[in-house]
Amino acid sequence: MEIPSLQQGFERERGLMTQEKPLKQDDEQESLRIGVPREVGNEEQRVALAPSGTGALVANGHEVYVEEGAGHEAHFQNDEYVDAGAELVSAPDDLYERSDLIVKVGPPVEDEMELLQKGQILLSALNLGGTTAEFLHHLMRLQITGIGFEFIRDPDGTFPLVRMMHEITGSVSIQIAGRYLESNEGGKGVMLGGISGVPPATVVILGADVIGQWAARTALGYGAHVIVLDTELGSLRTLENTLDRSVTTAVASDHYLRRAVRSADVVVGAMVTGGERSPLLVTEDMVQSMAPGGVIVDAVMDQGGCIETSRPTTHSDPTYRRHDIVHYCVPNMPSNAARTASYALTHVLVPYLLRIGEAGSINEALWRDEGLRNGTYVYRQHLTKQNLASMFGMSHRDIELLIASGI
Repeated sequence: MEIPSLQQGFERERGLMTQEKPLKQDDEQESLRIGVPREVGNEEQRVALAPSGTGALVANGHEVYVEEGAGHEAHFQNDEYVDAGAELVSAPDDLYERSDLIVKVGPPVEDEMELLQKGQILLSALNLGGTTAEFLHHLMRLQITGIGFEFIRDPDGTFPLVRMMHEITGSVSIQIAGRYLESNEGGKGVMLGGISGVPPATVVILGADVIGQWAARTALGYGAHVIVLDTELGSLRTLENTLDRSVTTAVASDHYLRRAVRSADVVVGAMVTGGERSPLLVTEDMVQSMAPGGVIVDAVMDQGGCIETSRPTTHSDPTYRRHDIVHYCVPNMPSNAARTASYALTHVLVPYLLRIGEAGSINEALWRDEGLRNGTYVYRQHLTKQNLASMFGMSHRDIELLIASGI
């Protein structure tokens, strides 16, 4: 007797499901009711959809509800959303009740958790550094399909939403560092680029991926002396080739880390691991070795940070001093460039939303689209990411098996 393969089992299960619920044809796509709430957590200034994205969704037959004032911090006015075909909603509870899918920037805060509806789709950042087991259990109780920006990975291996935000984060981190090096901000009073006869500041960047690359680009643009450290030699080699060997690179061993941090005017934490907490690279005694008035910008606080003395701060109170070093550790740094970041989010999110509508159901959308499937961390009543299960001592189920079985 022939034993069927696992893939054949998937296909058989999927065939049974589609016999019970015939798929909609492309001209019978599902009309989604999409809710765009005003961000209320973590002093977030971005909005998940710009008016241009709203117009594209409405033109494709979807209903978009936008909470009044949702785009104000990014300088998008209410009437721009109305002109694009959205319906303005004054009360957040009304918006959540009327929506099949909630798209937002940050994960729901405590008050928003109570507004989520059973069976909804939630598309937002997860922010691993602040995720709790209680949050995940709440989504599972409500049978919500949770799709996280950090996990959406396309077939080519890229994380499109993460990349866009990381490009902004890298550039902004250097602008911020330059400001806090100034004397009136308690810094050394050093210019990033120096002047004729006076050497530039030394900027040490931990991580050679997207955040580190864009931080290095920007720091070089200012004229700084840039040192980049990473645990992966291949990443350093790629960075050198990309920037035409304009940076100094080193493997992030304890020896090189200590030397680099001790000499730094600025340290930028930019080390991330896809879907994981950032590794802790710089210890407290390394920070103590820096000269007074130096600046640390931990640009990966939403992933837990990679410097031992880092703790989350806010846009209204962004810095603190430890060992006489200025620390800037705001988790949602792209919010500082709210309009640019909102456009970037829109450009990536709208195609995914259209695909969900075209599929006719979230189940079929996850089957069809590898990016969305990779992005799913909660499906119905199950946790689907092994790294989250390990973090919180919870069980998880494989997303493909869940979809195939119709659970």
